[in-house]
Amino acid sequence: MKHVIALDVGGTGMKAALVAHDGTLLHEARRATGRERGPEAVVETILDFAAELLDTGRDRFGRAASAAGVAVPGIVDADHGIAVYAANLGWRDVPMRALLSGRLGGIPVALGHDVRTGGLAEGRIGAGRGADRFLFVPLGTGIAGAIGIVGRIEAGAHGYAGEIGHIVVRPGGPACGCGQRGCLETLASASAVSRAWAAASGDPEADAADCAKAVASGDARAREVWLAAVGALADGLVTAITLLDPHTLIIGGGLAEAGETLFTPLRAAVEERVTFQRLPHIVPAALGDTAGCLGAGLLAWDLLATEVPA
Repeated sequence: MKHVIALDVGGTGMKAALVAHDGTLLHEARRATGRERGPEAVVETILDFAAELLDTGRDRFGRAASAAGVAVPGIVDADHGIAVYAANLGWRDVPMRALLSGRLGGIPVALGHDVRTGGLAEGRIGAGRGADRFLFVPLGTGIAGAIGIVGRIEAGAHGYAGEIGHIVVRPGGPACGCGQRGCLETLASASAVSRAWAAASGDPEADAADCAKAVASGDARAREVWLAAVGALADGLVTAITLLDPHTLIIGGGLAEAGETLFTPLRAAVEERVTFQRLPHIVPAALGDTAGCLGAGLLAWDLLATEVPA
């Protein structure tokens, strides 16, 4: 059976699959990234994991994978196959495509940015299916974005498109790791809500999920923290709506797991802020933590589709 290797590399764990042409997951596996061992060890772990998947496919389906797709965090030069920089993994200028292709017997390899790759999957087979223009925004440790345009993800001229988390929504606000103050992700990410609720509740162990539960139970302090984050998020999203005019806004990541505790006030806050703009559908992501892996599989199949037969 013809299949491809899909690999999603995260800061703490890796998800992988063998994927058939129709998107069926033929085999799934997970492994710790092991970033505490250093960047060189992480790269070697990725290569070993991919090689094991190649062997699994050959053993189970009588042939090697036809291609591989890998999604990695940080700054990615997809055109040249280079993982340029990832703060949480410590690597710089890793020729990931060449290394993987060499380890996998020369099969073609596609490299993608983790959020844009997850957005590709959400757009084609997830919550954005059927929308020719969408924005995928995962709310996790930080906030990123993927801009979907007619079946593809726009990377921008330098690979930085979609970084909605660094829109300044509160000038002079909290310091951000990027060097600015008041960036969206300092106020509306899951980690930002966790910090705010830990301070407001007096419990240093409290996190965003605890805040959401307290909001649902009617806690006034939690509601204040939550609505401040929702307001900041709505400001950032309206900026994106003004620039991009998407049909659909797909909200994912840990904060979206709060369900309507997030989506009901968020939809209302965005609607209050739009004037001439057309209000998009605001929906939860559908694929959860499998989006990056599924997207990596799509990258691999797309690569095969664009190859010119010898």
